Amino acid sequence: MSGISKEELLLVAQNYYGTILVALIATGLTFLLSKAWTRVSSRKAHNIPGRLGLPFLGETISFLSATDSIKGCYEFVRLRRLWHGKWFKTRIFGQIHVFVPSAEAARTVFTSEFVNFNRGFIKSMADAAGEKSLFSVPQETHKRIRRLLSDTFSMNSLSKFLKKVDKMLCQRLNELEEAGKSFKMLDFTMKITFDAMCDMLISVTEDSLLRQIENDCTDVSNGMLSFPVMIPGTRYYNAIRARKRLMETLREMIARRRNGMESPKDFLQSMLQRDSYPPDEKLDDSEIMDNLVVLLIAGQTTTSAAMMWSVKFLDDNREAQDKLREEQISIARNKPAGASLTLEDLNSMPYALKVMKETLRMSNVLLWYPRVAVNDCTIDGFKIKKGWHVNIDATCIHYDPDLYENPKQFNPSRFDEMQKPYSFIPFGSGPRTCLGINMARVTMLAFFHRLTSGYKWTVDDLDSSLEKKMHLPRLRSGCPITLKAINKKLESSGTEEFAVPPVLQRHGSEKRNV
Repeated sequence: MSGISKEELLLVAQNYYGTILVALIATGLTFLLSKAWTRVSSRKAHNIPGRLGLPFLGETISFLSATDSIKGCYEFVRLRRLWHGKWFKTRIFGQIHVFVPSAEAARTVFTSEFVNFNRGFIKSMADAAGEKSLFSVPQETHKRIRRLLSDTFSMNSLSKFLKKVDKMLCQRLNELEEAGKSFKMLDFTMKITFDAMCDMLISVTEDSLLRQIENDCTDVSNGMLSFPVMIPGTRYYNAIRARKRLMETLREMIARRRNGMESPKDFLQSMLQRDSYPPDEKLDDSEIMDNLVVLLIAGQTTTSAAMMWSVKFLDDNREAQDKLREEQISIARNKPAGASLTLEDLNSMPYALKVMKETLRMSNVLLWYPRVAVNDCTIDGFKIKKGWHVNIDATCIHYDPDLYENPKQFNPSRFDEMQKPYSFIPFGSGPRTCLGINMARVTMLAFFHRLTSGYKWTVDDLDSSLEKKMHLPRLRSGCPITLKAINKKLESSGTEEFAVPPVLQRHGSEKRNV
């Protein structure tokens, strides 16, 4: 190009004048049509501000671009809220989405579950979860499946789960501290939550099989926010292939149990023992497998991310860290040497519970709750059309300065006071409240105890950039830390039996707090 003279460039422009003119006109018409479509769509949207763009495509490319950035997919939402205001609409993957920004609007949606709203996922997420998972089934089936799954999260089951996760925490934190090397907290929390869930749900403890199942679950999770086309090498393609492998692994496991080759006492076995029960008192194999995959993925990804964020927040706020450590050391000193945690111990951790709540408020591992309108309705004066997707924006609510003073400041003591209804919704609310709410609490509180009572730490990479292509916020660095033991006498092996404890957290009081 450097050898071409101005005269030659002028000659080329003259020869291709017609082509250039047509291209400019086509570009201009496309722009004008897009603007016209947006204006028409805005009028149809009953004045909810925003931009729908062209049919089907809408702002999908911008959404995927944000997801593929170090600012995370919520950057897409943040920018549009700056441009259009708190309420806005957009079009993603061919569907109109309205982002709901207030606690009052959240109440309207949550209390109208199955009446005006149902769960509504984008295709890639629905395909990854499975058509018979709790995410996808209709109301009556949802009630039956949820009721049968609830035994998994009973107090007796939580006691057994706590014993296992507490023992894992003691052993693995001790090993990492003795190694004296930096390790990624996200890798640690991902592995420990997944191993504990697999042990409880399907009694898998053999490392090679654990890692095989975990790798497939990771591929499924990674494809949840992707363009739903089966092109080899894409995240969606890898997710669907991984899901098929998971189904085959679980199918073989079920066959071995039905043939009497193995019969461990776990969630899967409790479901198979219902084979002779009436249809409304059992799950078929597809329902069992789809919901096992959802429990494994949801239980691992969200809880592990929250645990990672808690380490960063506590490192940034030493006063809160010291106060939490003081509470946990006091509990450790009042227990016999080598004693495991019990649910009674967890009920004696008021400040740890506040740290957990503040971590969940600030980290927003569930950015928003997707619903779809099944009827025309009105929320805060805005008309919602049947078929529109309505996203309850937990992130916006949790960072609302009218609800939380200095919302960007990590301050567990803000939970000394009762929160306004529907202002704290890390587990959702209503009939679709997260089934694993108490399991997440058990895991996080046990983690706080073992980490802060036994160790101090330094964060080895302060980069706050987010991991790309994730449907939930996680640090790109994985939050690498180095541990240093405080007092070996306070460490325990997690080998003693549990007493039967009181209820960890009653759902009635939780509903008053959300």
